[in-house]
Amino acid sequence: MNSDPRDHIPDVRDGLTRAQRIILYTLRNLEQERGGRSVPTAMLYGHVVEHINLSPDEFQGLLSQLIGRRSP
Repeated sequence: MNSDPRDHIPDVRDGLTRAQRIILYTLRNLEQERGGRSVPTAMLYGHVVEHINLSPDEFQGLLSQLIGRRSP
């Protein structure tokens, strides 16, 4: 599964890529829907791929970057 290369170019305003922004936006919406409870990673991925074409490995790598862990 290939994503659009433009999805991985950092925005000059805050350094987030379009893909990272979609993940954060989707996470916020799901947390609100779940009454503030944690969102399972699989659920988040399922909702994110409705908006952007990401493989599970690409998603995991971006998620790791957002939480401050190095991706393998």
